[in-house]
This record gives sequence, structure tokens and C-alpha cells, in this order.
Amino acid sequence: MLRRQLLHFGAFTLGGLPVSLVRAQGGPQKKLVVVMLRGAVDGLSVVAPHAEPEYAASRPQIALPPPGAEDGLLKLDAMFGLHPSLAPLKRHWDGGQLAFVHASGSPDPTRSHFDAQDYLESGTPGRKSTPDGWMNRLLTALPGEPAPTRAISQGSTPPRIFAGTASVASLGLGPNAMQRRAIDNPQMQAGLAKLYAGDAQLSGTLRDTTQGRSEMARSMAAGERSMDPSADAGAPSARSFAADARRLGTLIRKDAYTQLAFTSVGGWDTHVNQGAARGQLANRLASLGEGLDALSVGLGDAYKDTVIVVMSEFGRTLRQNGNGGTDHGRGNVMWLMGGPVAGGQVLGDWPGLDKSALADGRDLAVATDFRQVLAPLLQRHLGLTETALAAVFPQAPQTWRYADKLMRA
Repeated sequence: MLRRQLLHFGAFTLGGLPVSLVRAQGGPQKKLVVVMLRGAVDGLSVVAPHAEPEYAASRPQIALPPPGAEDGLLKLDAMFGLHPSLAPLKRHWDGGQLAFVHASGSPDPTRSHFDAQDYLESGTPGRKSTPDGWMNRLLTALPGEPAPTRAISQGSTPPRIFAGTASVASLGLGPNAMQRRAIDNPQMQAGLAKLYAGDAQLSGTLRDTTQGRSEMARSMAAGERSMDPSADAGAPSARSFAADARRLGTLIRKDAYTQLAFTSVGGWDTHVNQGAARGQLANRLASLGEGLDALSVGLGDAYKDTVIVVMSEFGRTLRQNGNGGTDHGRGNVMWLMGGPVAGGQVLGDWPGLDKSALADGRDLAVATDFRQVLAPLLQRHLGLTETALAAVFPQAPQTWRYADKLMRA
């Protein structure tokens, strides 16, 4: 049983070179954090096209008022406005560190949460046989030396996006994310080392696991001392993302070898009582905005070298339904945050909301494949070669849209 547990733990949590070796070689500087909004967030409320007449007409109860009106949108440009609950992020937009790519998403037409999330995380829309996730392939393709904490997955279960042969460090949720476990006991480590001395694979997994957990524990301890101790005190579950996001950012900042990170936030399937500037969706967006801002605060100086990507499996219908909500749709909006981002702009080939432009006559169309946003980011920000890029996103579109507009020169 111990053998199986260790292999499972090592395969999904920690791997790479010993920390001491990586320290001598130096750590990576450019970082990528992916935040997945599970449940299909309503992109037409996140970045609302208030200048389109069809927007308000299709959503008599849940359309956001235009900028300048009571509870109105925060103006981004002549066409789009940001949901007022995302006010904590407006400073990032004004500072040129937040951009959006609208009418983006997967080219596969499924409206199944399970399938759409699988395609978004595997990076191969329409192909269910892909065994690994695109961030795991990215981990193996990154230039430079590996490290036990080069990639971190925050959450209670290993995500599809990190499935694969490369090992990934795991960070739990809540203030006890790095509480001691049996594997941290020196006597347990010594016993397992003796037991697996003749098995190179298990010995390596044990070594990487213990070294990686020790590295994260040191970084977490240093980070917690610099944080406001009241950040987690009495926080309701709806606000837990902010504390977890700041904790993740602090860990990335304190551990110079962490280059990739993934976390997810659920609760975006708003079929009923979605609300407009106030209500169910507004409350969740407020927590999300607070969390993303907290992530940037946790990152500190590392924010200037970090790109944060926020994405969801698909968007929601243009028209509100009979329950004051929205149903499964198609096109959505991708968010890009961070110092390297050429912010202050809404990118994308906007197809419009006229009925003739809608997908299936009901949804915002997907005008930009999500891989056309991610690929140039990986190439320009993380230094991937064309060959490496093809391994991360096989059979992806060959045209990287907005490649010269996403990142700062």
C-alpha cells in the first residue's frame, strides 16, 4: 500500500532535479498562472458590449447599465465595459496590465461542461483520446533546468490540465495547505528510503517528493510571515479564493524556481437568478476580482514577470432565459493580467450580436481559438521554440492572432 501511495503522490505532486542542484544553476524568471473558471462564466457580463443594441434588448433584467449610469459598467472603451463588481481590477487596466480577448474559446461546438473543460485542458478540442494536459506538455517543453516546484497545482484533486508524465507539486487550499503529513516525518522518510533502496524509480520519487515538500514549506513559512494574519480569519467560503490566491502568489514569489501554476474557481453555471450589477453573479465576480488582485499582491515584485490567464470552458447565451439566468453558450472572454501584458485593450475579432452573426442563432460566436491566444504567449513570454509549441498544441491553428499585440515589446 505504501508503494502505491508513494507512486501516486510522486506522480502527481513532485518531481525534477534535487533542489540543491537547481539552486546552483539558478531559477527561471518568467512565470505563467492559469485560473480556470469552471461552470462557464458569462463573458457578456464580465466584459459587456454595452454599445450593441441587442445586448440590452436580449437581457431585459440582467443587462448591465452603461458606464455613467447607476450600478453601471466601468468603461473600458466605446464598445465594452467591465462588470462593476470587478472594480478591484480596474487599476490593472488603467496601469496597462490587464487585457481581454473577446469572442474567444474552443472551436468544438459542445455545450457539455465535462467535454468542454476536457478540451480546454487537453489543448486538443474535439479529441478525447489525448492522454495528457497542455500544461504538463508545456512543463516538459520549457527551456532551462527542471526543479521540484517548477509547476504547482493548487486544489484538492489533480487537474486534467497537468495530467501527464512530468511531475507537478501540489498545494492544498486553506491556511493549512502545507500541514505536516506522514511523508514529512524523518523516521518515515528514512524507513521508506531503506525499503526502496533497490528501486531507482521509487527512490527517485521519494527523494523528489520530500525535497519538493520541504522547499514549498520553507517558501510558505517565509511568505506567511509577510502576510496580514487576518486575511483568513473568519473568511466566508465565497471569499476563500482571495486568501488562497494570495497564498499562491506569495509562494510563487518566495520560490524562485516556480514557473507554472494552476488553480480553479467553480460556481459559474448561472441558469437561475443570475442578476445584473447585484445578485448571484455579481457576488461571485466580486470574490474573483478580489482574489485576482490578491494574487497580484502576493506575487509582489514577481508580478512584473508573471502572466495570469483566466479562462472558462464556454460562454453563455445572449438571451436571458425564463428563470432570470443564462444557458450554455459558445464564445467567451479570456483575461490576461500581469507586468508583461500589453494591457488596456479589448482584443478580438468582434463578430457582433446581430442574429445573423450569432452561433446557432443564439450565442456569441467563437472568432478566436483559445490556442491562438495561448501559443504566442508561450512563445514570447516563456521562450518556447516552434517545435516545442507544436508539441504543446498539436494540430492547432497556424496563425497566432494578436501575437504582436498581447505582450509588451
